[in-house]
Amino acid sequence: MRILVVEDDKKIASFIVRGLKEQGHAVDHAGEGEEGLALARATPFDAGVFDLMLPKLDGLSLIKTLRAENILWPIIILSARASVEDRVKGLQAGADDYLVKPFAFAELLARLQALWRRAGGQAQQVAEPTKLSVADLQMDLLSREVTRAGQKIELQAREFAMLEFLLRHRGRVVTKTMILEHIWDYSFDPQTNVVDVLVHRLRAKIDKDFEPKLIQTQRGVGYILKEA
Repeated sequence: MRILVVEDDKKIASFIVRGLKEQGHAVDHAGEGEEGLALARATPFDAGVFDLMLPKLDGLSLIKTLRAENILWPIIILSARASVEDRVKGLQAGADDYLVKPFAFAELLARLQALWRRAGGQAQQVAEPTKLSVADLQMDLLSREVTRAGQKIELQAREFAMLEFLLRHRGRVVTKTMILEHIWDYSFDPQTNVVDVLVHRLRAKIDKDFEPKLIQTQRGVGYILKEA
């Protein structure tokens, strides 16, 4: 996921950004509301984590502005305001969830993942899926375990994020630009080969010793994960 964090407390912001990056997500940070608004208008994020007490433009006004402009990706409010009235105001402003400080990072991460699954059109299912798969490749989003043909595969954070992204778009071509935007904090750079390097590493782990080969190259476009 590419996530926007709008938080003016430097220690909290650093904690969140570092934690999300360690999980393989791309993260942009704004320390005040107007900067957050500019980033949100310019970048296709997957989710946002917003404080309420922000300089220049408060969190509720920021959320209302984004929703009025039809920017609809999921937003979690992260605030020290714990009253029911504050939570109601936040949700009525257009937020999708509300988490009170102090918080556990594991809970924030789980809530972000749940919101992104819902945003992907899975909200109507009785139980949200916790596993992604194609052929004999399985990914457990809760335990972060990956197996192929029953054999456990150890992945680094970036590799796991890349595979999750491909699995969520299985059967569809994803471009290098899409991968750069959602796995790294990069805009498109035709000179970089980080995507190719990561795909090569991922193929060595999930395709080299197995059939069929699942990660396929669409020349001049990108990659697609599907059964041959």
